[in-house]
Amino acid sequence: MKAPPHPEKGCVDREAFRPHLMDEPLRVVVAKPGLDGHDRGAKVVARALRDAGHEVIYTGLRRSAQQIVETVRDEDARFLGLSSLSGAHSHLFPKVCELLRVEGLTDVIVFGGGIIPEDDREALYQCKIRAIFGPGTPTSEILEFIQTSNAMDDAGVGQSSDWHWA
Repeated sequence: MKAPPHPEKGCVDREAFRPHLMDEPLRVVVAKPGLDGHDRGAKVVARALRDAGHEVIYTGLRRSAQQIVETVRDEDARFLGLSSLSGAHSHLFPKVCELLRVEGLTDVIVFGGGIIPEDDREALYQCKIRAIFGPGTPTSEILEFIQTSNAMDDAGVGQSSDWHWA
């Protein structure tokens, strides 16, 4: 279900669009790794997921990869959303994915967002980031990704599938 576009690019008219609520809420951790102090986009995504009926745990700013993985483990999350605006995504996102695998959290589905150049995306897909959402992405697309990937058996960070959201 796509949200009707608002006249401003990337905005959703909340009066015209009510997100489809899932039968069972999924647990989603939204995290800001590294020293990046800009979290508006992460909070928008967290709110959209919550409004759609999911249980969202926002880690706050400036978390280490280990702290993020511990939160995912402790909260028994199905999804992890990573946000980076600082340019450190090429180092931090793969580090988080590797630690998830080391901890045995291979079924966790990881997605990313922020300012991530097209040239950097293939390497992130190779480490099993399953989707990358840039500025202006409608929240309905993120919800569609959550629903689609949750129905898959091989979308986790430790799975062999090369699938990613396109």
